[in-house]
Amino acid sequence: MVSLRTALQMAEEKSLDLVEVSPAAEPPVCRIMDFGKFQYERRRKEREAKKAQKIVEIKEVQLRPKTDGHHLGFKVRDARGWIEDGMKVLVRVRFRGREREYPNIAADRMRAIAAELQDVAVVEQPPTMEGNSMSMMLAPAGNKKK
Repeated sequence: MVSLRTALQMAEEKSLDLVEVSPAAEPPVCRIMDFGKFQYERRRKEREAKKAQKIVEIKEVQLRPKTDGHHLGFKVRDARGWIEDGMKVLVRVRFRGREREYPNIAADRMRAIAAELQDVAVVEQPPTMEGNSMSMMLAPAGNKKK
């Protein structure tokens, strides 16, 4: 443990800066270094960490309770492709008028979609009613076979 005055003198002799590394510690931890270089290194590490981040994209499939099986096949095929690419898929069934009185139709349809995609996806959020729509979130399954 060195006093502040002594530490400042040592930094001045070496033409460097006295940088407080951990102010929360008791006593505070300081280091003698080039502050400009320290800032550059920190920014570079932050950029590298940002590049390494995996950004999860969410795609949405919108249906109606009356959507026929033929069109549903297209939607399921698209969802399968997105899930295989590592994206999450939000399946939403929108209700209009009296359709809202029969949420069981949409829940059955969503269960069928989840069953059809169970080889590549898991249900992250089960079907829930939100206002005039019911939604379910599908995420890629952990075991990828490529």
